[in-house]
Amino acid sequence: MAGKETGSGESSDARKVKQRGGRRDLDALRDRRMRAAEMFAAGRRQIDVAVELEVSQQTASRWHRQWIEGGNEALEGAGRAGRRPRLDDAQIAAIREELLKGPQAHGFATGVWTLGRVAIVIERLTGVTYGPTQTWTILRTRLGWSRQRPARRAVERDEDAIVAWRENEWPRIKK
Repeated sequence: MAGKETGSGESSDARKVKQRGGRRDLDALRDRRMRAAEMFAAGRRQIDVAVELEVSQQTASRWHRQWIEGGNEALEGAGRAGRRPRLDDAQIAAIREELLKGPQAHGFATGVWTLGRVAIVIERLTGVTYGPTQTWTILRTRLGWSRQRPARRAVERDEDAIVAWRENEWPRIKK
């Protein structure tokens, strides 16, 4: 059975709010509140709205109160969920520019970025302190960067000698 039949002819599964990548689907939540506003405008009772949209009676009551006080606009929602980011887009752009200069330009001994080093640069630039997890989230989601590991090669490596060995010595040994 795909879902119970409701008064509108749709199955209840069609109206359930889907999760996108572990996050709430804010558009689906907004659509459900707008459907409640339509139902209130049509004179439907709060209990009918709660049953048809599969929400609690308290939620239907809260939506009804908000709709009475502010109309459909009151049910639009904030447009986002969760805490606002501590770094704005201009700060993220400044961080990107500084990170592209490399770790040695910021006084680090080697040319490898670590999460700790990135966090230090972010704190120096913005005054905002982040731990490794939040630093990685900034790199991945706000900057679009991925984890990179340097190739483990000797500093003394001679590419020309390697090519010559492959062309001359390897065929001789392979026989």
